[in-house]
Amino acid sequence: MFAHNKRLQYTVRVSETNPGLANLLLEQFGGPQGELAAACRYFTQALSEDDAGRKDMLMDIATEELSHLEVIGTMVAMLNKGAKGRLAESVNEEAEVYRGIAGAGNDSHVTQLLYGAGTPLVNSAGVPWTAAYVDTIGDPTADLRSNIAAEARAKIIYERLINATSDPGVKDALRFLMTREIAHQMSFEKALYAIQPNFPPGKLQGDERFTKVYFSTSHGDADVRGPWNSDENFQYVERPEDLAPVDGGSGMAEVSLAQDEMRLLEQLSERTASDTTINPTTGAELGAQEGVLLGRTNGHGNGMSGSPSSL
Repeated sequence: MFAHNKRLQYTVRVSETNPGLANLLLEQFGGPQGELAAACRYFTQALSEDDAGRKDMLMDIATEELSHLEVIGTMVAMLNKGAKGRLAESVNEEAEVYRGIAGAGNDSHVTQLLYGAGTPLVNSAGVPWTAAYVDTIGDPTADLRSNIAAEARAKIIYERLINATSDPGVKDALRFLMTREIAHQMSFEKALYAIQPNFPPGKLQGDERFTKVYFSTSHGDADVRGPWNSDENFQYVERPEDLAPVDGGSGMAEVSLAQDEMRLLEQLSERTASDTTINPTTGAELGAQEGVLLGRTNGHGNGMSGSPSSL
């Protein structure tokens, strides 16, 4: 059960309206790294989580992300206040309205005209929010790793937004939101490491023949060795294409069929077999010949001005 507090988690101060900046901030409102996606991701994980500690953490952070959605949405609305009034009340001449919309930059003209300078659940390019942004898979070690990455991506977006504005109040609020991404990432990492063992994700272990093998499948001057493919961590296979199939088999696809299935498949193969002894004329070849004939008949090299009757 949720209860809404009318005060924001962090005070928002906007110095002046700026529809272009408002449109950029929509990335964290209705974008893939935004606050709604994060809230839904952690909320859905919390509902099915059986560990009491992780369930509480996920629900706490999911609820906080909703408060961040309110903060970023409020900034969008405040940055759009001037444009909203001008558009709604038609105070400017048509040319001035057009210049005002076009001069805001990026794709803000879309959100100004389509959504009345409101706070739609779209990203900065006007793409509607989708539940596909929520990548919960139902395994705590996999989901926690995804959460860590999501918080890292959101932090980077906030950094870029901070660099895109000189408004001190907006910068201050964005820095708070960015900082909370760091805190959430730390919580998710602690929760992941509290699960022992936590790698590989899931219950089944990998095939020991292949878990510590590194296949160097991209060759060139830039081949680099490091801990990700070092000999102490991996068996390094330099040219796997020179090897037989790693499982020791033939490397060919095999399937076992019942007799009636095999008979029908052979019948199909015979009926659709290619005749390798013929050289059929294609439509492309006929078209090319016709173009040459047209050019020669009308006396023009480009073959464009002759009439079909001249043939």
